[in-house]
Amino acid sequence: MEQEQAATRDSADTIPTGPVEGGPTAQSTPESAGDLRGALASKTQEVERLQERLLRLQAEFENYKKRMAREKSEFIKFAHEGLILDFLPVLDNLERAVGAARAEMGTTPVLEGLEMIGRLFRSVLEKAGVKPMDTTGKPFDPGYHQAVAQVETSHGDSNVVVEEIQKGYLIEGRVLRPAMVKVSRAVSPDPGDGPGGKGAQA
Repeated sequence: MEQEQAATRDSADTIPTGPVEGGPTAQSTPESAGDLRGALASKTQEVERLQERLLRLQAEFENYKKRMAREKSEFIKFAHEGLILDFLPVLDNLERAVGAARAEMGTTPVLEGLEMIGRLFRSVLEKAGVKPMDTTGKPFDPGYHQAVAQVETSHGDSNVVVEEIQKGYLIEGRVLRPAMVKVSRAVSPDPGDGPGGKGAQA
């Protein structure tokens, strides 16, 4: 009996009375309210930064799409510019031939056929956005006109287009081919030709 009581005392001495290592302690407490508010504010700022970045990326993408659509439209409008430039001399020669034939023979069925071809040609160009320039009587503009000669005049202004040598064309409002023109150059009239001059003497 005494031996059993001694064994019981020995086993009781080996049972740990303190907290088990790694287990919960009575001293562990939840985070304070101030720490939670700081963490929430930090996360809120992070979300706002991400939202702002997302909005900026969306705006940049929309601008990119608009720019690509504009560039595609510009490419389509002007992609055939080189081909049209190659055809313009053909139209020039056709119009010269029609003008010469009309001056020599007047109206004939052949001439009427050529004029119809010219009208069809110009109609196709217009559908492609190509229009002839209106030059005669307009002030000379080096951006639209190419001066090939000057014509002296004593009763007009300088730098005015007085004759068109070769038609100029615009494509979608932009110069496709400048017009070749003659430009006026004002000169002072001879004093002898005016009143009281030599021309007025008897």
